Amino acid sequence: MGGRKWQSIKRQKARVDAQKGKTTTQLSRAIIVAARQGIPDPAGNFQLRTAIEKARAAGVPNDSIDRAIAKGAGTYEDGESNYEEMRYEGYGPGGVAVLIEALTDNRNRTAADLRAAFSKKGGNLGETGCVSWMFSKKGVIRLEGELEEEKLLEALLEGEGERYEWLDEEDGGGVEVFSEVSQLESLNQVLQNHGFAIAETELRWLPENTMEIADPDQAKALMQMIETLEFLDDVQSVTSNFELTEELLALAG
Repeated sequence: MGGRKWQSIKRQKARVDAQKGKTTTQLSRAIIVAARQGIPDPAGNFQLRTAIEKARAAGVPNDSIDRAIAKGAGTYEDGESNYEEMRYEGYGPGGVAVLIEALTDNRNRTAADLRAAFSKKGGNLGETGCVSWMFSKKGVIRLEGELEEEKLLEALLEGEGERYEWLDEEDGGGVEVFSEVSQLESLNQVLQNHGFAIAETELRWLPENTMEIADPDQAKALMQMIETLEFLDDVQSVTSNFELTEELLALAG
């Protein structure tokens, strides 16, 4: 899995975080859409600000970021295609649910690419709504550095956060804080006001329940399928509801 930590799979209920592998193209598309949907100023557009922060963290050059903002604002003319946000759903090996968020300028091409990635490993692309009911979308803020739990609880109460989870050292340490989507921006601000160091802010689909995978061949096919999906330029995120048994985690480690 390209050095990706298998402990993260266990911790996040098998949601494979592809952010480290995202290309400049994928990150730029997120900026374009965010700038188009709101004002093209990160100071007044939380989604845009978050997309820019992720791009910078991944090493995307400033001129590429500025160009993406201009494209979203409609002030950069180069025949740029119009991207739209799409959600695709399907089933992987063993019947696990897979939820995909994409930004595409050609629905037919994206659907064909996804269908091929699914079928190659024994999965199938389904109809919209076939698995999304198994997930809920949440705001997630990752905090780093020294953290006082009592101070964190106070901030969560003030910012209407739902819960938090401590991260293992092998996952980078710190805490992930969860909120309703509508509360993400205000909670982010409250945490900053309380002096917490924010490493990342995002919207994430979380499975309501998980399926445990114990068969090594099934696990291998599933992870290969998800990795193929993640590295399609149109794909922004891939979420699933599986988790691996302790034995498979040990083998993978």
